Amino acid sequence: MISRTVYENIRKEVLEYFSKCNIKLTKEEKEKIEVADFGLNRIRELGLQLIEYINTDRVCAKDLVLLPGQTCPEHLHPPVGDSPGKEETFRCRYGTVYLYVSGPAVENPKTTVPDDKKETFTVWNEIVLNPGEQYTIFPNTLHWFQAGSEGAVVSEFSTKSTDENDIFTDPDIERLPIVE
Repeated sequence: MISRTVYENIRKEVLEYFSKCNIKLTKEEKEKIEVADFGLNRIRELGLQLIEYINTDRVCAKDLVLLPGQTCPEHLHPPVGDSPGKEETFRCRYGTVYLYVSGPAVENPKTTVPDDKKETFTVWNEIVLNPGEQYTIFPNTLHWFQAGSEGAVVSEFSTKSTDENDIFTDPDIERLPIVE
């Protein structure tokens, strides 16, 4: 559970990142910014902030904000009903994003993960995204990502998002935030 004070302070910080990218949000969008601590209460280390602009049966558009060194834990988007799972393209807008997907592991990753959670990070094929670069993650593919030291903003374009169905490698994770 994340405290209301921490939740609101992180949301204010996220607005500064959008400003750095010249991304304008309406008042209603600012109020919809989600702060996901994944139930771990380690938001600056393991977490993700996002705004969802549209999510229909066919398409979804979001902006993701990662604080400096913040990691979105390893997960995948499984098949749901007739859908093979979410396909998503990440386009880096600000900072550096270290994305890890299935494939050959890099010998010297540019990131670190918490010692007590190391076993929950199993894919180490490293993709480095700088502003203007993008990468597509196919459905049902394990992946995780971490911001560089300056934080990061990523635009996500995908098929329908059903975050509540995401499968995380870490069994302690709760995808939807609980705010006190």
